[in-house]
Amino acid sequence: MPDEIALLVADVFEAAGLLRRSGEAIAATEGQTQARWQLLSAVSGSSQTVAQAARRLGVTRQGVQRVANDLVAEGLAAFGPNPDHRGSPLLALTPDGRRVLNGITARADEVHRTFAADIPLGEIAGARASLRRLIEQVRRHEAGGRAPGA
Repeated sequence: MPDEIALLVADVFEAAGLLRRSGEAIAATEGQTQARWQLLSAVSGSSQTVAQAARRLGVTRQGVQRVANDLVAEGLAAFGPNPDHRGSPLLALTPDGRRVLNGITARADEVHRTFAADIPLGEIAGARASLRRLIEQVRRHEAGGRAPGA
């Protein structure tokens, strides 16, 4: 079993690298980077502070702050007041930001359909379910609990 986990981890890293390159190419169709796409997506449902977006994306607050500042400078996002904390403004998409995100998302949908064209939906769902379980085990381990069998 440990060998299979090690191989799965290696495959996940390989897939992540390939998907990251693909994501950069997709975002570039709208003149953006994958980091900008991720942040646009993270705040698309509701305004968030930079710290909230960083936690959601699993990256540093400082990195998100730089990307947020770039998006604001480009007119794709705006900082607004935060009624819960004056020192942490809320980042929200502008209409131009939503248009750019919609363009990137439409292109990503096309690419993802191409990736999955020859893989049965049940296999994709099963792989995702297994990966979600592994993610939960890693989170439990990080939180101080030991993953079963560790």
